[in-house]
Amino acid sequence: MPESQTNSGADLHLVLSGTGLRAGLTDALRDAVRSGRLTPGSRLPASRALAADLGVSRSTVTESYAELVAEGWLTARQGSGTRVARRATAAVQPPRRPTPRPAEALMPGASDFASFPRAPWLAAARRALDSAPHGAFGYGDPLGRPELRTALADYLSRVRGVSSDPGRIVICSGFHHGLSLIAHALKARGGRAVAVEAYGLDLYRALLADAGLEVPLIPVDEHGARVGELRDVAAVLLTPAHQFPTGFALSAERRAAVLDWARTTGGLILEDDYDGEFRYDRKPVGALQGLDPDRVVYFGTASKSIAPALRVAWMVTPGPLLPDVAAAKGRVETVSVLDQLTLAEFITSGAFDRHVRGRRQTYRRRREQLIAALGRAAPEVRVTGMAAGLQAVLELPPGTEEPALRAAARRGLKISSLAEFRHDAMSDRDALVVNFSAVSDSAWDGTLDALAEVLRATHTTSV
Repeated sequence: MPESQTNSGADLHLVLSGTGLRAGLTDALRDAVRSGRLTPGSRLPASRALAADLGVSRSTVTESYAELVAEGWLTARQGSGTRVARRATAAVQPPRRPTPRPAEALMPGASDFASFPRAPWLAAARRALDSAPHGAFGYGDPLGRPELRTALADYLSRVRGVSSDPGRIVICSGFHHGLSLIAHALKARGGRAVAVEAYGLDLYRALLADAGLEVPLIPVDEHGARVGELRDVAAVLLTPAHQFPTGFALSAERRAAVLDWARTTGGLILEDDYDGEFRYDRKPVGALQGLDPDRVVYFGTASKSIAPALRVAWMVTPGPLLPDVAAAKGRVETVSVLDQLTLAEFITSGAFDRHVRGRRQTYRRRREQLIAALGRAAPEVRVTGMAAGLQAVLELPPGTEEPALRAAARRGLKISSLAEFRHDAMSDRDALVVNFSAVSDSAWDGTLDALAEVLRATHTTSV
């Protein structure tokens, strides 16, 4: 019968066996306690109720209860009923199999979630809720809360050189969402194609294709995307501050060239500034958008700087494009207003700057440690790209990429090859993409040692 709480104690399903009712009931109750079905402190049914349920005499139940009380399995107190003794031996659980050690994620996209600024974020949330107007708890402006848009306009101008006012900022639930809005806006304006860098994430290329757009590829080299090869497209998607995943910045000459292309053709530049705050060899290069706000759509996100779980991103749109973006987003806000208010407070209070500064120092230190460790263990492996961001590309000797990936997997390291991010599935060199931001501080030293040993052993075997 189903278990339920009653005035007479919990209902109890018992199967009596043996020739004697009292002995059978005693054994069944003892087994129920021993197996854990009756936990310490559980109240048993009153003797009258259990006798009625089992179809036995009340004296059979009271005698069985008394025997188990004497043995220490049960306790009985006036006004408290009969309960399972606190010291009763619970079920002996079978030994659990050891939980396999989780693989250390060195793959792009992950981050050290232990670094989430819990205390400052909670403090910002409290202040934001204390000061929020009652109207903030409604559905909100589909383009985003004014508090966050104002905070971002100031921050982006100060830190990334973005030219903006709050009215041209649109809040979205991640870069993926923002790119989807732009894709639909471009399609509505008659756009047919959006060019993308030959190296990047497949899901963004797929998103554009799903929106009905052609997606031609632009080659990438050590100077960034080769924008001189742009042809008849409505827009081009670039990561100019830090090309993902190769790690190179768009050169000054190519920055000027792509702006000239946009002005001449009327095309748009979609600037994905996914980790613009994290250049640590020198001051970051300002956003491309600052050079021509009318031809560049600027994208930023909290996924790399705070955490992907926040699901808050933003884009700064040219004025003429804003109505089409607003139409694509719809009439109801889709991003948590409470998170927007908290992020606005987090930024304006200075907590965001402090958090980013701390992460930047950590990433710089880890990249330097990575270079030093490889210099000792595998000097033939070269770290390429500029000192920025959350990952590095490791150039390997020819023919060693696959052995390195297999050896890493055996050591519990998840690593990506550079070829995984090339859209045409053709890679011209052996290389690994190592995300040094993804591992917790406590696991970093061991993970770095394991990676260095994998690459040392791989090179030794291949020689």
